[in-house]
Amino acid sequence: MHDSPHDPYVRVRGAREHNLAGVDVDIPRDALVVFTGVSGSGKSSLAFGTVYAEAQRRYFESVAPYARRLIHQVGAPSVGEITGLPPAVSLEQRRSSPNARSSVGTVTTLSNSLRMLFSRAGHYPEGAERLDSDAFSPNTAAGACPSCHGLGRIHETREELLVPDPDLSIRQGAVAAWPGAWQGKNLRDVLDALGYDVDRPWRELAAKDREWILFTDEQPVVTVHPVREAGRIQRPYQGTYTSARRLVLRTFSDSKSPALRARAERFLTSAPCPVCGGGRLRPEALAVTFAGRTVAELAALPLTALAGLLSTAASGADATETARVLTGDLVARIGTVTELGLGYLSLDRATPTLSNGELQRLRLATQLRSGLFGVVYVLDEPSAGLHPADTESLLVVLDRLRAAGNSVFVVEHHLDVVRHADWLVDVGPGAGVHGGRVLHSGPPRELAGVEESVTRRFLFDRGPAPARTVREPAGRLRTGPVTRHNLREVDAAFPLGVFTAVTGVSGSGKSTLVDALVDAYTGRTEDAGRLVTVDQRPIGRTPRSNLATYTGLFDVVRKLFAETAEARAHGYKAGRFSFNVPGGRCETCQGEGFVSVELLFLPRTYAPCPDCHGARYNPETLRVRLRGLTVAEVLDLTVESAAAFFADVPAAARSLRALLDVGLGYLRLGQPATELSGGEAQRIKLASELQRPHRSPTLYVLDEPTTGLHPADVEVLMRQLHGLVDAGHSVVVVEHDMDVVATADWVIDMGPDGGDRGGRIVAEGPPERVAGAADSRTAPYLARALSGA
Repeated sequence: MHDSPHDPYVRVRGAREHNLAGVDVDIPRDALVVFTGVSGSGKSSLAFGTVYAEAQRRYFESVAPYARRLIHQVGAPSVGEITGLPPAVSLEQRRSSPNARSSVGTVTTLSNSLRMLFSRAGHYPEGAERLDSDAFSPNTAAGACPSCHGLGRIHETREELLVPDPDLSIRQGAVAAWPGAWQGKNLRDVLDALGYDVDRPWRELAAKDREWILFTDEQPVVTVHPVREAGRIQRPYQGTYTSARRLVLRTFSDSKSPALRARAERFLTSAPCPVCGGGRLRPEALAVTFAGRTVAELAALPLTALAGLLSTAASGADATETARVLTGDLVARIGTVTELGLGYLSLDRATPTLSNGELQRLRLATQLRSGLFGVVYVLDEPSAGLHPADTESLLVVLDRLRAAGNSVFVVEHHLDVVRHADWLVDVGPGAGVHGGRVLHSGPPRELAGVEESVTRRFLFDRGPAPARTVREPAGRLRTGPVTRHNLREVDAAFPLGVFTAVTGVSGSGKSTLVDALVDAYTGRTEDAGRLVTVDQRPIGRTPRSNLATYTGLFDVVRKLFAETAEARAHGYKAGRFSFNVPGGRCETCQGEGFVSVELLFLPRTYAPCPDCHGARYNPETLRVRLRGLTVAEVLDLTVESAAAFFADVPAAARSLRALLDVGLGYLRLGQPATELSGGEAQRIKLASELQRPHRSPTLYVLDEPTTGLHPADVEVLMRQLHGLVDAGHSVVVVEHDMDVVATADWVIDMGPDGGDRGGRIVAEGPPERVAGAADSRTAPYLARALSGA
């Protein structure tokens, strides 16, 4: 039966990816299958790292080697064999690099349909030539406004932004927009060689000189004779001058680094393009209308409003058959997006401003319309960032994917999605080395008999929220009136010294209100204490950044190694044990542990370094041992193992205890930042804060801290957050998990809906009061959490 093409199961044998312990499991096809387990248990390693990776590998084997190198490949998984595996489509929460031109319309391809509508059925001015659909795209040469290049805004700068302190000389750093380190020094030396006075205060320089230094488009090349420095040989070189304006604009438009772009943006002003008025298109495209509006105006409408306007226009007496066909297709495709609770978005909303959950659901909507069948869809927490009301719509969409003849494999923590599954694969019981086993593979109801499962308790043993005393606020911080995004003159009072939850459906204005709170707190004149915002952005963008370096733990470890007798005998300092600088690291791989292997016509692959075999250090450094372990072996310890190893080192024990307290005991100290989920990155940031002694009251602001967390991990996290409040601090969370909201002292519910139909405070007060609010979409779900139903 196993070898039969009609075998209804995907059969996995001997899966050892990451922490999987030789897993054998049978997963039914044509079903909604949910993979559960605590964070780090191995469920993603099974669903994505094994099943999806093997499906992709098989597909690529059928592709010509020359074409293969053009496609990103995830690598062959560590698995004995997999049978019965159809082609797979992965919908992860990962985003590509930020791009100002990527929008909701481009991700969903709805913009293509809208452009076609204007090209074929738009109302043209008399005598105007019919335009091709490309002319209605700001991302093509045919359509982009020539002034702003299709961005809708122009960026400029002024002298007072580039030189904030005119009393300084150029040598003292008057031109704040220049880069630091060598490049800034080079520009100073080039100006000196060109004959400008770099030692006179900026305000005393001639106006024409100041204008040239900051704004010239010339790029003169001159021989620079650097000032001699002790112990360094400085040879003359040819230096090129670039004005501050040119440098800032180039960095802002071309840099791939978010930090450099953010720095450049400080020196720029932004305004709507005077030529297109922010419409991003050429005048001839903006002269074409449909239903009395330009393509830019329709792209700016929330999708629900756009669908309504198109439907009305198509049913009008003067609508052509072409207009009816094109609007019918467009409205149907918009319907799949609004079904997923994203009707508040507009087509021109930039992709970098979307949450990971919103982006994944947009991709899911695109797949719904693709008409594929016989495919395995592998989804990564599609409920992330969803209000319980929107989760119900998500379940309908997942059912439709399955009904179309597909298999839907979902990695998920949301209990409503878990209960809705046809089949449940529970991985655990713990995280890291304590997990990696399949505890249950079968119908969800049968998990009730699996004593080892952590998920079982939350799925079947729910009770009412425990009775507790609501804390009294120590004061209130008032914000507003706030008019930003969809908020209109909103006043809010956040209680201090308590746990506050901000709730509401997606797009209701929760994050906007909390951003206003952060601004108000920062602007207080009285002693406000510290403000700590903990988000889910990565803790680093390269494999060189890891858990130990981010938390400062690695500084302690390196000092301990430098104090060993072996290190002192060789004169090794703490820097010797860093893999980021020459000296102690392996120079073959420059401390990365792996090398890039270029293969003709095949994608670049990475292999363990042939010299250090992944250890990152040279043999001399690895001879130094601390209590029997090398520095590479210490980096390979899990947080849990390291806590026992460094129990008698207070500085290390404090960092490790904080990481254990937020449920990250399964991570390795040297785990690259690029391998961490958003939820893990957020908890690492929280742990970094928890290890610091805070004497003054602190306001902690967290945006959906439970995203990506199993209910057991949520309990661990909530103990920490409530502990902060008990210690005299204030905690504000934007949250969709009703079990978390039920434990809050104060709830502010935004709504009633998303976009233009939201943006106001619908209800506020203790959870019990908000649970009874008539206009609140949150109320029934909060009431259910409070009662334990």
